[in-house]
Amino acid sequence: MEFQTLLLFALASISLNLVPGPDVIYIVSNAMRGKMQLGIQAALGLGIGYLVHTMAAVLGLSTIILSSAFLFSVIKYLGAAYLLYLGISSIRNSIRGKSQLTASAPVKSTSNVFMQGVIVSVLNPKVALFFLSFLPQFIDVNAGQVTTQLLILGLLFSVLATCINLLYAMLGSFVFGNPKMSGYAKAIEGVSGGLLVALSAKVALTQR
Repeated sequence: MEFQTLLLFALASISLNLVPGPDVIYIVSNAMRGKMQLGIQAALGLGIGYLVHTMAAVLGLSTIILSSAFLFSVIKYLGAAYLLYLGISSIRNSIRGKSQLTASAPVKSTSNVFMQGVIVSVLNPKVALFFLSFLPQFIDVNAGQVTTQLLILGLLFSVLATCINLLYAMLGSFVFGNPKMSGYAKAIEGVSGGLLVALSAKVALTQR
């Protein structure tokens, strides 16, 4: 696997995780309850869930990628369309000032935020679909060792996602709880959305 591929994958992963989604809302909402440690526990729990999805994706995708050029192409274009959708949605939210980070709903008290984070991540079908559509975009079939490539990419994504989630947890109660900081939330979504649109084009034009 080339360094350029890993760099592009890292950029795509960072862009995707910067866009506020259910996971980020869950983390920030916990952090806004007044305790940063709750946000951190939520972020770490979600991270464990990402690892579970990584292993499931590795086991399921390696066979598909190696056996069917047609299915690989279908996954590739669905993945590109998904990135485009996320990018356009983020840009629209930024322009309209509807960043989800500025309107977090209260979270019910729970005795184990970490375990709840694991369950939320593992049982979220959207996360599974994301892994199935996203990871194959960066696989070099000609390089061989598809399973190893998938594992490396999945672990890299999980680490980057967890780091960004931890950042959201630390900033949640101090930054996003302040209405005056809404401009930063909109800027994050706008820039990340633009990167995702560009990445979707790159993925769609990449040959198998």
